[in-house]
Amino acid sequence: MKNQKIWSFLVHLSGHMWDDENTPPRSWYSAPRYTESNNVSVKAWDDIVQFLAECRYNMLIVDVGDAIKYESRPEISAPDAWDKSFLKKKLDEARALGLEVIPKLNFSCTHHTWLKKYRRMVGTPEYYAACADVIREVCEAFGYPRFIHLGMDEEQQVKAPVITREAYIMRGDVLWWHDMNFYFKEAEKHGAQPWVWSDYYWRNSESFIKNMSKSAIQSNWFYQKFKTYPEGDLANKRIATYEELDAHGFLQVPTMSHCRGFDGGHENPLDTMMHAKKTMRDENVLGFMMAPWGGLTDDGVYYNKDGAIRLLRARERVYPETLD
Repeated sequence: MKNQKIWSFLVHLSGHMWDDENTPPRSWYSAPRYTESNNVSVKAWDDIVQFLAECRYNMLIVDVGDAIKYESRPEISAPDAWDKSFLKKKLDEARALGLEVIPKLNFSCTHHTWLKKYRRMVGTPEYYAACADVIREVCEAFGYPRFIHLGMDEEQQVKAPVITREAYIMRGDVLWWHDMNFYFKEAEKHGAQPWVWSDYYWRNSESFIKNMSKSAIQSNWFYQKFKTYPEGDLANKRIATYEELDAHGFLQVPTMSHCRGFDGGHENPLDTMMHAKKTMRDENVLGFMMAPWGGLTDDGVYYNKDGAIRLLRARERVYPETLD
């Protein structure tokens, strides 16, 4: 079949992947200051899911976090968390429209506000037990999906202005790989192939190549215009990561965005797809992800749809054969 690639879209049931309770929100991000509830609009979910089906997507990636009612760890769940029966109903509706649904968590120390008290316990037995419970329950709730996205981005950027935290936690290289492999093993126990962000590679290329499992799907991301940046600009490494990971045989789902605050963001979806087609082996490109980083709110529907249509337009130009 010609349409075997992944055409995926990221939505956020949990808004607690970023800012802590007592820190200001990032200026460009669409969400308000931290609130105890996630404030997801079911109407917005339904509207976006229907639109994705109309735009020929075949995968919905769901940032779960604290947005479902955990039986093993109820203290994690947000006050407005969906119970599992309602979640399964909404996932079944998405599947009926042709969308494979894939859960996403994030165990990066810059994106784990959703873990509540356990985020301050990194490296302890209590932490690992909680993480294992969450992975198990999420896999069960999603009907034992073939993939689970585990996040793991930006931990090496804890002091970057975009990350606001009450306390900065950053694992050293040995603990980083210990924990990464722990998450992988827990996911694989439940039949899910691990999937992670790839930005650890930008500053730790040698360690990454030595230690990263080839079984883990990689999503490198770059949300600006693809061009040659000034010498020493990390943007050059971020772009080159696509072809460097390809040369080492990693399976990838390049990630694009039209999100606010990035130079050339409106051109990024087409740039990302064209770069992949030009520089990467087709068999290593499993597909693409649109990550608009917009909330599931009634006001955010248009913004999410704008991102969805941009991937479709890029697909029409670069991979038209997949639309037959």
